[in-house]
Amino acid sequence: MSSERIQFLKEALQLNKHLEGGYFKEVYRSDEEISKEALPEDFSGSRKFGTSIYFLLTSSSFSSFHKINQDETWHFYEGSTIELHTISPDGKHQKIKIGSNLEKGEVYQFTVPGKHWFAARIIADESYALVGCTVAPGFDFDDFTLGKRNDLIELFQHHRELVTEFTR
Repeated sequence: MSSERIQFLKEALQLNKHLEGGYFKEVYRSDEEISKEALPEDFSGSRKFGTSIYFLLTSSSFSSFHKINQDETWHFYEGSTIELHTISPDGKHQKIKIGSNLEKGEVYQFTVPGKHWFAARIIADESYALVGCTVAPGFDFDDFTLGKRNDLIELFQHHRELVTEFTR
């Protein structure tokens, strides 16, 4: 693993450990906001127009299954390919490779629809990936749900192995 590069990125970008796994730093939160009345009822209050973070994932960890109410767009910056898994509310699984090798079907950015469960890992051993994640309406931890293994297995029995692999 490029431990020197990982350490440099953590320090230079002032990254902190994330609840789901990996490291993050919020870099943008709009000044203006959308009122609660203008949002769907599953939002607990007003939300900023948009937010974004840096997110660093290493091959020594993974991003656990979680979901938010909003769409979240992942933007690839550097490092190794990320394998992102989504499960829709009706149980449809999708696997996306986010990276810079377009010839192998990777994409530079991908948007996870709101209310979809998603998890990620680095494909290469001893490596990392730095991405940006943009959320609109803006992210709030009230909109975040970290998946519990038994609950997700009950919801998505046909994805038992995948859920087990990407939950703690």
